[in-house]
Amino acid sequence: MVRPVIAGNWKMNKTVAEAVDFAKGLRDGLATEPVAEVIIAPPFTALWAVADVLKGSPVRVAAQNLHEAPKGAFTGEISAGMLVEAGCTHVLVGHSERRTLFGETDSRINLKLKTALAAGLTPIFCIGETLQEREENRMKTVIERQLKEGLNNFTADDISRLLIAYEPVWAIGTGKTATPGQAQEVHGLIRKWIAGQYSAERAAQTAILYGGSVTPKNVADLMGQPDINGALVGGASLEVDSFIQLVRYQTIQGA
Repeated sequence: MVRPVIAGNWKMNKTVAEAVDFAKGLRDGLATEPVAEVIIAPPFTALWAVADVLKGSPVRVAAQNLHEAPKGAFTGEISAGMLVEAGCTHVLVGHSERRTLFGETDSRINLKLKTALAAGLTPIFCIGETLQEREENRMKTVIERQLKEGLNNFTADDISRLLIAYEPVWAIGTGKTATPGQAQEVHGLIRKWIAGQYSAERAAQTAILYGGSVTPKNVADLMGQPDINGALVGGASLEVDSFIQLVRYQTIQGA
């Protein structure tokens, strides 16, 4: 059985002081081991401080991006080794904002995924279609292309060391959320693709998260779907109380 994952992506929010306060509140609020694996992704400036606060806790720290090169003349970029030293265990790769705002291609995302794995980081590989692509009935084609090109030359062992996050671009920061049925359709497609490329066993063991306006009000319905193993949360991860509610989604379900 796949352990559920609740990950919070803070994007470009929180000063170091604010991030530390949040981390302390989260650490104290999760004094008992949660059922879900918990990950937060602060901005680069706060990684070290947040990781230090969370030492010995069940909460893991992710970076929001990385460069594919180990070092060099890449002003403003961060290497995998720097992230590991800062206390990261995970890293987001291919987030829709990196794709749409910064022009990251599937081939570059593939390089970043390989770099993360080589450094011992667990990538959270993000994929998803735009509203136009969905309305033009190209969702399946887009998702399968992103999987094929992003995971090019990946082995079954490589797949076992990453998480996949489906984030429909049209549902990020818009207040729109894919219905549980819509989300399940794509998660099922992703799992079927993994089974076809690798094995049914590998597909069953892969955690696939949903990202797109996840809140404490809708998380239980989403998590109740058979192929949704977790959530990649944006806005609702910025307040410690709402994020803890998300982590404790089983109580919302009445489990």
